[in-house]
Amino acid sequence: MKKLLFVALAFAGFSTLNAQSLKTPQPSTTQTIKQEFGLGSIELSYSRPNAKGRDVMGNLVPYGKIWRTGANSATTIAFTEDVTIGGKNIKAGKYGLVTIPGENEWTVILTKDLNVSSPSSYKPENDVVRVMAKSLTMPAKVETFTMQFANVSNSNIELHMRWENIAVALPISTDIDSKVMKQINDAMNVDSKPYFAAAQYYFENGKDLKDARMWIDKAIESNPNAFWMTLLKARIHAKQGDKTGAVAMCNKTMELATTAKNDDYIKMAKELKESL
Repeated sequence: MKKLLFVALAFAGFSTLNAQSLKTPQPSTTQTIKQEFGLGSIELSYSRPNAKGRDVMGNLVPYGKIWRTGANSATTIAFTEDVTIGGKNIKAGKYGLVTIPGENEWTVILTKDLNVSSPSSYKPENDVVRVMAKSLTMPAKVETFTMQFANVSNSNIELHMRWENIAVALPISTDIDSKVMKQINDAMNVDSKPYFAAAQYYFENGKDLKDARMWIDKAIESNPNAFWMTLLKARIHAKQGDKTGAVAMCNKTMELATTAKNDDYIKMAKELKESL
């Protein structure tokens, strides 16, 4: 009797062990996206349900009701720097992201609550910001709910949400210019000055080209064989309307880049020279 009991218990233990070790794919896979933005980054985490032949908008995802904006668990978004959404300053930190889908527009909400996984767990008093975003009908359908960052620039970015044939975009911005300008001003008061980086920023962001030209000259003085610096100087000359100076710097860049065996800069200098 004892032997039979032992065998039965051993078989039950073996069955339990096998059941516990079984691993199957998630019905709605989890995705975490980290996007560099401004001087920091944004991290988004959400689950991605599939349509599976179902009517999504207005049915599986009802209109006019809180949606966790994904499946399974709450959707979260984290910023390493302050950003602006819907005209409101959002402090760096982690937030829950929920939406209220509508036929023509969605309400996108950032909440202090990181655990909104159902309409009943949502509390309006925890709202940080609410933004109305237009709902666009796209020609192609998307099977899997997808969020991604698009149209990324130094100070602006969009969070795109797509499912079925519906697309919604949430604009996000950050004040990078004042931060970089402060860094430049502070850096110019120390011994080791970032002349090249400052000149490049001024050139690319419509600042005073006289300062940019002065700084690139100082950068080249300390590194006369830097072909990337001479190309920037050529671009500054060109932007100032100084064709002669631009051509001279293009020729210098090609000479230095040839010595350094850098075909990319030879090509860029040649293209700039031909465009003048």
